[in-house]
Amino acid sequence: MTAASAVEAVYRIESARIIAGVARIVRDVGIAEELAQDALVAALEQWPESGVPDRPGAWLMATAKHRAIDLVRRKETYARKLAEVGRAVEDVAPPVEPADPEDIDDDLLRLIFTACHPVLSTQARIALTLKLLGGLTTEEIARAFLTAEPTVAQRIVRAKRSLAKAGVPFEVPYGEDRAARLGSVLDVIYLIFNEGYSATAGDDLVRPALCEDALRLSRVLAGLMSGEPEVHGLNALLEIQASRIPARTGPGGEPVLLADQTRTRWNRLLIRRGVEALHRAGGGPYGPYALQAAIAACHAQAVRYEDTDWAMIAALYAQLAAVTPSPVVELNRAVAVSMAEGPAAGLELADALADEPALKDYHLLPSVRGDLLARLGRAEEARTEFERAASLARNSRERELLLERAARSVPETGR
Repeated sequence: MTAASAVEAVYRIESARIIAGVARIVRDVGIAEELAQDALVAALEQWPESGVPDRPGAWLMATAKHRAIDLVRRKETYARKLAEVGRAVEDVAPPVEPADPEDIDDDLLRLIFTACHPVLSTQARIALTLKLLGGLTTEEIARAFLTAEPTVAQRIVRAKRSLAKAGVPFEVPYGEDRAARLGSVLDVIYLIFNEGYSATAGDDLVRPALCEDALRLSRVLAGLMSGEPEVHGLNALLEIQASRIPARTGPGGEPVLLADQTRTRWNRLLIRRGVEALHRAGGGPYGPYALQAAIAACHAQAVRYEDTDWAMIAALYAQLAAVTPSPVVELNRAVAVSMAEGPAAGLELADALADEPALKDYHLLPSVRGDLLARLGRAEEARTEFERAASLARNSRERELLLERAARSVPETGR
């Protein structure tokens, strides 16, 4: 491995911690990222001649921190700055904070909460989180979300400016504020995973790299906030969902429905990790992510599709609907009820969602109705629903599957 490739590999792994460590000094994630990149440039200049240091990550961190301290010195007198924050050049200590039993003194955790601050739009939080914590380039983020690179770049720049303008502190909030902000953090990680697990648009159903980034972030968060049940709930959900990724597509990238998946291709290690994380979430009452993880665990622990405990899954969806009411949750409950009690019972629930504004252009509503109608022998109606679902689907793989199901709904002789 050349010195240049070593620099890039180390920076990819360590960038989040370097940015977080520097942000604690300069209190601005935008400036922190620039200083971290300055350290990267210094490594690219020096390592080819001096060789890769024994602890390359520590070298990059020290270089970035010293540049941060130099920046602080230029802005204010050295003596005044030392008196204000009580730092030594050789050993930059965390800022003094109120003594609190919930205090979490971790720079990476501070960075997660800052990048996912509610002052930013959801799309800005996602882009900034992937840039600062996922180590992705702007080009990689744009490619993952099928968005123009300049659009992503603007989101990231505006996000940094918004954080600076709003004076968002580089800290982990306490008490009620922490609970409120934690929801935003979990939502962002979940959205990143979901886009990888079932891509909204484009030619690929699954984007494993996004799932891997979200899974890694959830593991980091679980390690940093081990006392938060929903953090473990999210981690459990992502571990179990990720276990099914190899079986979700066929050789040509075509979608494979849950009933048709080869379960021996499910990753048993990830399933075990997910179940263990669910146990760490406690015995209940579960939050929304832990409830979804419990549903995923029901699927994962069934050896065959026919062994699935659909009654339990329907009951868990009912609990989830009570905790976080949502038309999408109700639609999923309709599917589970149809498997536990029959398609007529499921169709009744699905039909009740027909006028929900949130589902007006949601392709899975007509898709579910098409499946239930087909199971009831109402072939022509099923075909109409599958065709409508295909017209709404933005992902080309899903669209092809839905059109195929529409064609299979009614035999040629019956048309």
